[in-house]
Amino acid sequence: MSDASPDNGRRHLLIGVTSLLGAAAVGGVVTPFVMSMLPSARAKAAGAPVEIDVSKVEPGMMFTSEWRGQPVWVVNRTPEMLEQLGKNASRLRDPLSENPDQQPEYCKNLTRSRAEHPNLLVVVGICTHLGCSPQDRMKAGNGAGMGDDWPGGFFCPCHGSKFDMAARVFQGVPAPYNLRVPPHMYLPSGRLLVGADQNSKGA
Repeated sequence: MSDASPDNGRRHLLIGVTSLLGAAAVGGVVTPFVMSMLPSARAKAAGAPVEIDVSKVEPGMMFTSEWRGQPVWVVNRTPEMLEQLGKNASRLRDPLSENPDQQPEYCKNLTRSRAEHPNLLVVVGICTHLGCSPQDRMKAGNGAGMGDDWPGGFFCPCHGSKFDMAARVFQGVPAPYNLRVPPHMYLPSGRLLVGADQNSKGA
């Protein structure tokens, strides 16, 4: 007599269906758990720190990333760009970066950068007038189309605000403040962490 009875076939079918349902249930439980350990887009938009590899930003170049839904510029300034910063004071609205809301205390200096990397400018690329995004005009002189006396910096095409290579605002333009420097720190790996520092994790 054969074992292939209708009852055996039904039993194998039920076992197979039950196994599939069990696997789907386990996947349904594990997937949300694993996904909960990854930073969500909402968390990033709310201010989760962003890590940037600055080793590939060559001198004279600018890299754009994003933090809190805003563009963040990392500019590797050349020695010539840094030398020019000390010559701009008489043309700037806040040359000493005295407004406390525009940069952390450790960036309240001529270069508006951390002491360990004075060549690197880290700044939110949003004009302090009405929130437009300035364009880089980093080349000094008329090569940037800004006139012979242009020291290099950034130009907002919306209403004509100008900023130097430390993102300090020029006098006589609509923008009231220097561009904002976000909290940031350099990790042992040499990478840059934007949105956190030793004093304010995830500020």
